[in-house]
Amino acid sequence: MPGTAGFDYDTAYARNIGWVTTAEQQVLRRKRIAIAGLGGVGGAHLLTLARLGIGRFHVADFDTFDLANMNRQAGALMSTLGKGKAEVLAGMARDVNPEVEIGIFDEGVTSANLDAFLDGVDLYVDGLDFFAFSARNDVFAACARKAIPATTAAPLGMGTALLTFVPGGMTFEEYFRWDGCADEEKALRFLIGLSPAMLQRRYLVDRSAVSFSERKGPSTAMACELCAGFAATVALKVLLGRGKVLSAPWGLHFDAYRNKLVRTWRPGGNRNPLQQIALHIARKQLVSAPPSVYDK
Repeated sequence: MPGTAGFDYDTAYARNIGWVTTAEQQVLRRKRIAIAGLGGVGGAHLLTLARLGIGRFHVADFDTFDLANMNRQAGALMSTLGKGKAEVLAGMARDVNPEVEIGIFDEGVTSANLDAFLDGVDLYVDGLDFFAFSARNDVFAACARKAIPATTAAPLGMGTALLTFVPGGMTFEEYFRWDGCADEEKALRFLIGLSPAMLQRRYLVDRSAVSFSERKGPSTAMACELCAGFAATVALKVLLGRGKVLSAPWGLHFDAYRNKLVRTWRPGGNRNPLQQIALHIARKQLVSAPPSVYDK
C-alpha cells in the first residue's frame, strides 16, 4: 500500500475548488460509494471518483485481468495480467489517495455479502457486466429497499447512456420490467431501456462482433471514460444535494461519434408504448445480431 508521507488531501484536491467549495470537498471526503464490477466502466468509475476526492469505497469483482481487457479497462496492463481486478484497482485508487478507505469484496457481489456491500453507502454506481442479470437485479432491488440512490452508465458505441434511480422514485424493476423474463428478453429490455434513442446503432460496422446468445459485444475506451465522467457528475450532484438530477424515467444518451446529446423520457419504462414497439422490433430483428451491447 502506498505510504501517506508527503500526501496532503487539501493540496491534492485543490484544483477541484472553484467547481466545488472547500466545505463541499470535505463532504465528498466523508462519503462512501459502492461499485460492483471493476471492468470496462467500473475501474474508470473508481479512479474518477477517487480523483473527485471521495474518501470511502466498497468495491466488488471476482474476475482477473486478461489480454482481451486491454483495449478499454483502466487496470488492464501487461503487469496486471492474471491479477484480481478488485485488488489492482484498489491499489491504483490508493496511489491517487493513500488515505482512501476501500472495502474489497473479491468474491464479487453476492446474496451473502450484499448487505455488507451496501452498509453505510451513500450512492451505488453500477459497473457490472451487461449480462450479470441476477446480480444487477439484486443490487438495485436492495438499493431501493435501503433508500440508496443508484446510477448506471452504459458504454454504447462511442458514447454513454445514463439512468439514475433515486429513493422514492421509479425503481429499476418498474423501469426495466425484468420479472419473469428469460435472459435473452432481459438483455433486450436492458438495452432498449438504457438507450431508447439508440444513437449507436448506425455506425456498428461489423454485426458479427455482437451476439446475445454468445454473451459478447464490442466496447471502446472512449465510451468507458465518458461513462465515468457522466456517473461522477451525477455522484457529485447526489452527494452534495446540488443541481438537478435526472432520474428514471428520464435518462441521458450522449454519442461523441454522432455529436448528439439526447434527453430521453419513457414514463412507464419498458411498458411505455414506444418502448413496446421498439422491443417488438428488437425481438424480430435484433436477437441474432443486436445493434450494440456493452461490456462493463
